[in-house]
Amino acid sequence: MKTDVFISGGGIGGLTLALKLVQRGVKVVLAERQIKAPATYKGELLQPKSMKIFDDLGLFEKVHARANEIKVLDMLELSSSLKVLDQSFMDYSVLPGKYSASYMMPHEELKGLMLQLASTYQHFHYLSGSICKGFTKQAALLQRGKEQFEVEADYFFGAEGRSSITRKEMGIEVKQTTYNHHFLTVTFPRDEKFTDGQIVSTYNRFLGLFPLPDGKVRSVYLIPQGDYKQLKEKPISHFHKLYTDLAPVVDGYVQKLTDWKEIQLMIPVMFHAPSYVKENKAIIGDAAHAVHPMAGEGMNMAIQDADILGELTADMLESGKTDPANLTWYEKVRYRRADHVLQLSHLAALAYSFPFKPVSFIRKRTFERMEEDPILHFKQMLNVSGLGMWKENFHDRFIQGGLMPIRSKNLPTDLKELKYFTREDDYPWKVEGLL
Repeated sequence: MKTDVFISGGGIGGLTLALKLVQRGVKVVLAERQIKAPATYKGELLQPKSMKIFDDLGLFEKVHARANEIKVLDMLELSSSLKVLDQSFMDYSVLPGKYSASYMMPHEELKGLMLQLASTYQHFHYLSGSICKGFTKQAALLQRGKEQFEVEADYFFGAEGRSSITRKEMGIEVKQTTYNHHFLTVTFPRDEKFTDGQIVSTYNRFLGLFPLPDGKVRSVYLIPQGDYKQLKEKPISHFHKLYTDLAPVVDGYVQKLTDWKEIQLMIPVMFHAPSYVKENKAIIGDAAHAVHPMAGEGMNMAIQDADILGELTADMLESGKTDPANLTWYEKVRYRRADHVLQLSHLAALAYSFPFKPVSFIRKRTFERMEEDPILHFKQMLNVSGLGMWKENFHDRFIQGGLMPIRSKNLPTDLKELKYFTREDDYPWKVEGLL
């Protein structure tokens, strides 16, 4: 079998990349090891930049129609006695334009929607139950059951996740950062009126609630590293109480869970590969960078990687400038952006990692002032959204710490939009003479 591009891994990142390519007429073979939906939790929170990319792919309306729109993240800080100390909001409406919300959609349903669209193109070939075992110089070595075969291609892209065979073949090593906490994650029914996201914390507890469509909610609950085994020995009613103590809105709903087997353990790690490209191979998503999961960053970063790499590869093939060295444009665009998101997510993780009241006080003060200062609020939502990147400076830090007064003047829409990534920012090689 011969093709222009071979993609290893058929998750959201791999499918986004495949769609970008086949819609430009590029022949693609995608190998996915899974035949049925995996038991492990996968990301479901789509940020504004991802929705913009889906809009370009012709998916926005279908996702919008099926997903639950989240306009606001409600941040509650509770006292030891579980009384509200502070409430702040992270509001997507501060982002001007069409893409001013996040969306929750079941992972496998989104994959099915993307695969259905990709399969309408005759030059797209999806190999279910096929595992990439390695590479020769010009071919991927695959196995499906007992059958072994090769796929020849001009370019090989790895979207397999943290244990990426493509990354290993490229000789790229990563060093993982681990955390002093893990997460319990599970989906259960919700009140139909509960549609916005909510994060509830005390000095030593954390619960995130992200409503899905069809009257369900995805939840993440922070536990100390190593506590999972002991927790599972307790009755399921203990788990129910962990939730209802912090979020009365789930009382009567979380009790629908009757077995610990329904609840998954999620172990956060962080790493950033030193390079994304080597010769005619490249990696995207968790193969290139693993991020602490605070706001769906992992899946959204994979979508954004795929957008840049797909556009670049299609331009290379269309222009005849097929030298693999041109793939480094992808790394030039994405590396700095990904690193910024990794660091922001890492700082957010640290803010909830240490069970001490002074840390809780600092966190409360930071979020409170971030909401009240319109520039800080916009910066936060811009960085989370993926639509642009605006780093905080010392002035911002002093405001967050209460050492300087909050700014009251809002940014006009035209100045906000100047902070958005432009087409030239996303695809700089398109400038005359660069590719």
